Amino acid sequence: MYRLEISHAAHRQVRKLPAKTQERINQAIVRLSEEPRPHGAKKLTGRDGYRIRVGDYRILYQIEDSAKVVVIYRVMARGDAYQFR
Repeated sequence: MYRLEISHAAHRQVRKLPAKTQERINQAIVRLSEEPRPHGAKKLTGRDGYRIRVGDYRILYQIEDSAKVVVIYRVMARGDAYQFR
């Protein structure tokens, strides 16, 4: 089992979503602790990390296998998720 770490920014992004969407995203995040590379997870190109799809939203995260940690750093709508400021 992997330990989950959620960035302050990702936590804030989830809080801004509708309640039903928050629930679905939180369930997906908990499942990442059991299986950090679930079916449908995609490796990001051009940067480290993975993404999973939850409806119209994307959860972007990195996996540190040596420490057994999953770090979630972004949760956003699909069109905005890949644009870093």
